[in-house]
Amino acid sequence: MPSYVWDGETLPVPVEDIVDSVYGLRVRLVDDLSTAPGAPDTVGTLSGLLLTGPGEIWVNKEEAGRWPGRRRFTIGHELGHWELHRTDKQSLYCRTASIEENNQPAGTPLPAVPIAEEEANSFAAALLMPADFFTGEYERLNGDTTALCARFKCSAKAVGHRINALIPDHSRPVR
Repeated sequence: MPSYVWDGETLPVPVEDIVDSVYGLRVRLVDDLSTAPGAPDTVGTLSGLLLTGPGEIWVNKEEAGRWPGRRRFTIGHELGHWELHRTDKQSLYCRTASIEENNQPAGTPLPAVPIAEEEANSFAAALLMPADFFTGEYERLNGDTTALCARFKCSAKAVGHRINALIPDHSRPVR
């Protein structure tokens, strides 16, 4: 990573600068992602998508406005698809339910998350919350999830998943 994009120390990780300057991808906030070429007919359920041909990441404008941490994660997630799953000019579409498991009605079993979506989620988490930084900040902030969310500019759900993935014994109460 060129130091002019990210110095490797300052938080939060500048995901949009990385996407633009390192990968040459354009991030677009879009009202209706179903207008993307070849998009599935799923009005209102797409969080983000990757258009590999023009090198664009489209992000659901409404979600991005409501949840800035979600915006950052969606961008990191789509960058994960660019790095891990891109083939030729195939576009990739991420439904909200694929990356947000609490979208199901109460009592409904969760659908299996496709492996490509799990991989893109892991990529985004590692990019936005690098393991060494995250574990250090977790200890420094005494597990305060609100402070961790602010520090990494990520959602509580993403921070919670990162805690589960990286903190071996987080059984002590987390604020």
